[in-house]
Amino acid sequence: MFINAHYGEIALKGDNRKFFEEKLVQNIKKSLIRNEIFFSFVKRIRGSIFIKIKPSQKADIKEKVIGALQNVFGLSSFSFVDLADLEIKDIIAKSIEILNNKEFNSFKVQTKRTNKNFCFTSPQVNEAVGNAIVEHFQKEVNLRHPQLILYIEIGNKNAFLSTEKFKGLGGLPVGISGKAISLLSGGIDSPVAAWQMMKRGVENIFVHFYALQQGYETSWQKVKQLMAVLNNYQFTSKIYFVPFADVQKEILLKVPLDLRVIFYRRVMFLVAEEIARNEKAEVLITGESVGQVASQTLTNIAVIEQAVTLPVLRPLCGMDKIEIIEIAKKIGTFDISILPALDCCSMFVPSHPQTKADLKRVQKIEKKLNIKKLIKMALSKVKVENL
Repeated sequence: MFINAHYGEIALKGDNRKFFEEKLVQNIKKSLIRNEIFFSFVKRIRGSIFIKIKPSQKADIKEKVIGALQNVFGLSSFSFVDLADLEIKDIIAKSIEILNNKEFNSFKVQTKRTNKNFCFTSPQVNEAVGNAIVEHFQKEVNLRHPQLILYIEIGNKNAFLSTEKFKGLGGLPVGISGKAISLLSGGIDSPVAAWQMMKRGVENIFVHFYALQQGYETSWQKVKQLMAVLNNYQFTSKIYFVPFADVQKEILLKVPLDLRVIFYRRVMFLVAEEIARNEKAEVLITGESVGQVASQTLTNIAVIEQAVTLPVLRPLCGMDKIEIIEIAKKIGTFDISILPALDCCSMFVPSHPQTKADLKRVQKIEKKLNIKKLIKMALSKVKVENL
């Protein structure tokens, strides 16, 4: 079984293109291995990635391969292909052999030449193969609405022929853009935010804050389930479980009710920033969407982010809840996210939280807190797991 897989924006990377292609090859291999698919090779060829799947595997191997490749960021499309020699007669013969097993009344031939040294142009290949198909099958050509499309790609060593293209995720290979600390709450938004940044090639290292209350194990298990889904796209992940109850107790004692969520978030960001330094991560990622809850007004976002020096990326900032839910369902996190579990922030949200926190007031109150002590307190009991 042969597959020819194509990328999108990687083709625009100029002198760095090889680096991106090699990362994409690595990630394809990881996804195939994760799905227990055995392959002979995954290699770069001119303009695409060429894959050979080993024979004698389960009957559903094609469906498994489709699922594995559709989880790899960086791929724009892929096809299961038959190979022909770089002779027009062999290309025609292979085309007829493939179509012998197909039912169709109309068709078109669509040729792409990555090998510009081939002696026929793309239109000439279309015409030669198309005429042979008409003569052999007595079917009509329909360039606008064909029942069947025969795709032909002229490579350096072979021609690749297929009748079906599968869409990929696009984007960039995970890991190519560096590392980020992703705050993973267990709700709907944060897994989607992490997934969106994976699409831009970012490797996510997760941080989950939990309250040391009865039932916190449920929160852990829920987050691990979310990571198992996200690992379909990132393949392996690290997570820091950070106990937050003691920090919250200090804030409850010294911070006015309306500002407590602001302080929770500021300390969370500071803890995440410390973890980022240890992991050599360059940014923080959150699932915040402007205006969705009280802490996510523009004013409060600015006040919270002022606590840290690292950039904070919010890939969902312009989305509404319906759009976020649609993505969560598509990537497989939604059903897990709606399972009941304790959330250390929502446990202590006041009925009327501040929507326009004043930074000077926050900084004045913050002087009463030993912030370094709170950060150290949170980090002292961190548990780290690799999944």
